[in-house]
Amino acid sequence: MDAPEVRIDVVDSDEAGELLTLRRAAFVAEAQEYGDPFIPPLTQTLDELRADLARTDVVTLAAWVAHRMVGSIRVEVEGTKATLGRLVVVPDMQGKGIGTQLLLAIPPYLPPETSEVWVFTARDAVHNLADAYEGENEALGDLTYAYLRRILGAGGTLPTQG
Repeated sequence: MDAPEVRIDVVDSDEAGELLTLRRAAFVAEAQEYGDPFIPPLTQTLDELRADLARTDVVTLAAWVAHRMVGSIRVEVEGTKATLGRLVVVPDMQGKGIGTQLLLAIPPYLPPETSEVWVFTARDAVHNLADAYEGENEALGDLTYAYLRRILGAGGTLPTQG
């Protein structure tokens, strides 16, 4: 199966409604799995999302196939640390490498002093990233989240797996 032609770019405020819809569609399966319809991606309002997109310490990237937004990732930068979260791909496009493309698109958006990348994800999603990151778990209510860390190489690059 051929991978779809994907365009990755920064999400702007005009695309906030589409991003909100994408996240809600993608995170509903996680909410059902954990029996919690109140996870943050499902309770965030459009105004809150627009405020998040306007932050200077946050970059939100999205993947488009033709004119359809099919995935996104949020990157928050604090000092030398970047934290990735809300990585989603629409259900019908999962398994086509879109999530990987989003992850690989991040380094040019990081400040040069960034030395490590952390991923915030549900504990059960860790298997998708375990080869690239080392981690720790944290309980939050009924859910357990994982924080996974990757030390960057010189110039903020993601070291290759060897």
